[in-house]
Amino acid sequence: MNFAETGLKQEILDAIIELGFETPTPIQEKTIPHLLSKDTDLVGLAQTGTGKTAAFGLPIVHIADEKNKSTQALVLCPTRELCLQIANDIKAYSKNLKLNVVAVYGGTSMDKQVSGLRRGAQIVVGTPGRVNDLINRKYLKVENINTLVLDEADEMLTMGFKDELDSILENTPAERQTLLFSATMPKEIARIAKKYMNSPDQISAGETNKGADTVEHHFYMVHAKDRYLALKRICDINPDVYGIIFCRTRKETKDVAEKLMGDGYNADALHGDLSQAQRDYVMNRFRIKNLQILVATDVAARGLDVNDLTHVINYNLPDELEAYIHRSGRTGRAGKKGISIAIIHTREMMKIKTLERKVKQQFERKPVPNGSEICKVQLFNLIEKVKNIEVDDKNINEFLPEVYEKFAHLDKEELIKHFLSVEFNSFLDYYKDAKDLNVESRGGRREQGNDRGRDRDGDRGRGRDRNRNDRGNDSFSGGRERGRDRGSRNSDYDFSRFHINVGSKNDVNAGKLLEIINGNIRKRGVEIGKIEILKKFSFFEVDSRYESEIIDGFSGKKYKGDTLLVEKAVSKQANRSSEQSDRGYSGRGSRDRKKKSRRRF
Repeated sequence: MNFAETGLKQEILDAIIELGFETPTPIQEKTIPHLLSKDTDLVGLAQTGTGKTAAFGLPIVHIADEKNKSTQALVLCPTRELCLQIANDIKAYSKNLKLNVVAVYGGTSMDKQVSGLRRGAQIVVGTPGRVNDLINRKYLKVENINTLVLDEADEMLTMGFKDELDSILENTPAERQTLLFSATMPKEIARIAKKYMNSPDQISAGETNKGADTVEHHFYMVHAKDRYLALKRICDINPDVYGIIFCRTRKETKDVAEKLMGDGYNADALHGDLSQAQRDYVMNRFRIKNLQILVATDVAARGLDVNDLTHVINYNLPDELEAYIHRSGRTGRAGKKGISIAIIHTREMMKIKTLERKVKQQFERKPVPNGSEICKVQLFNLIEKVKNIEVDDKNINEFLPEVYEKFAHLDKEELIKHFLSVEFNSFLDYYKDAKDLNVESRGGRREQGNDRGRDRDGDRGRGRDRNRNDRGNDSFSGGRERGRDRGSRNSDYDFSRFHINVGSKNDVNAGKLLEIINGNIRKRGVEIGKIEILKKFSFFEVDSRYESEIIDGFSGKKYKGDTLLVEKAVSKQANRSSEQSDRGYSGRGSRDRKKKSRRRF
């Protein structure tokens, strides 16, 4: 099928031809004719990156009445980035029509958005919080809409927008057409469909919850304390990496990004603490490839539409394994190949097995590369760059006679050796005796190559502008390793278990509880063990040396108006399920040691 056969207006066909669209993707081929011919509710399932926005956006544009200035279609999505992305796409589809598309989202002034609504917005794309606010203020009128789209509805619920969604839907007409699109079909989606939709049809493109066939899945197993060192070696063995590193929390995202930047990597962070202007700046740099590595949370990366990512790296596996499918779908888009990497600790193999069943693909275990392997890759990467560099004869010719004279005593072979040694010697010296990071699933360490167990992988400087004469000096990035995973318990710690009177009923998950603990323990460097979230209460483990700090730190403290009660709990039951046992978060770790810096190729 081509787009002309879908029945779309000629003005829309002309617009998408300019955008480079040729033939519909499977989800578009099934959805567009369906929505143009029926007004029934619809659940659309397709892998991330397969064109779901166009699947609902093109029919919305086709159906919209240009002469009617009232709001006819409302698209709800979880984040402002995704909101802007969808709005811009719909504007591009409708460029040849007289339609006003307005994006409304929080974190910025409402004035411009209200002005757009007053001019008459046939199509509104927004986040639940801002949409609900505008409805309550009577600026946005949705009582006459005929189409409501819930995009990434499961994520909206995860982010706590249930009350806003309920309020918005109460203001929309009962006879509206509701469309729900997602990459996965978890239980939350089924509940949403049952509550908000009327006997919806279902369209699937590919297998439900299945990972994209264009993505390879790799994993590396290390001790939790070596996670960051493994991350750097993965980046080093892939010198042309262009990808996203996913972390669980804002704090972990900032910590990993700061350490990478301190170590000279071309990286930056994207998280909820950034202003809209800061987020736009970081995302624009990443889109135009001025930034090689983006460190982000799942929520912050929503709406980041980039087709050329080579890698997605899971610094930690997500708590909800469904989110892994969303993450891995960021690479291998538009028919291109990609690699999804997970860095796991020794007690997470069951999660890998579960993910293999979910994505219906085999995960390949990769050994963490040693220094010799990295040096070889980096050396030949340098050679390729030199070989392919564009020579500017006009500007260098005047210097060549003097350069030739200085190298006159060297023949071709000697010149090449000297050239390579300038960089290769320092790189090889840096990785000399670097320890083997690989471990077996039961904790047994594997010897690899000639590594002697000495760790020199700490805060390695990779800055290209560093003076060659500075290679022998010590450098220190000042970062803390907070990314230590609780699932691999350090034998140096004896943990005490505590009971706290908040749980999932209080909108507390493992990440939120970790923030609560860290926010009330005023002492730095406290190791946090396993966290278990139940409905009305939770358990967490802390280094036994700090029992009194825990009790004192929570004394009189409140969460959402309720007094927090923390007390030492009985020892954990032996029959606790492995799934609960695996849900690990890390506390604050120890300060990185000073390391010898070196210049990267």
